[in-house]
Amino acid sequence: MENYVAAFGAIFLILLLFALGITVVLIIAQWKIFTKAGKPGWASIVPIYNIIVLLEIVGKPTWWILLFLIPCVNIVFLVWTINLLSKSFGKDEGFTVGLLLLGFIFYPILAFGDAVYVGPAAAEANAANRFDADDYQQPTDLN
Repeated sequence: MENYVAAFGAIFLILLLFALGITVVLIIAQWKIFTKAGKPGWASIVPIYNIIVLLEIVGKPTWWILLFLIPCVNIVFLVWTINLLSKSFGKDEGFTVGLLLLGFIFYPILAFGDAVYVGPAAAEANAANRFDADDYQQPTDLN
């Protein structure tokens, strides 16, 4: 019986150290993401304030923090915020899926990769979707 307890304790310790390692990597990655966006890195470790700073990074109003307190609504706005974070660094929706499902891989990629903060996603999306009539050609004018 003592062998089982020792084995269980060893497995628990290994899993605990693994989880602690992933947590440290994610904290460092979030610190670097905040720094890339021109915000203080220490803000990433302060509860509640880190969400306020994240909302500033993605260009959304601070009152959105109240939406994170409403059950079920918070999931929708969390996904939306992560998508805006991805777009704020010039990434697409596929990267957002990576951040959501494999965050322990994609957050360090965002932090330590070549991603550059290009500004709040809302302004970028409006600029990218703007129709430029001067560059438009009629299909018959292409010949």
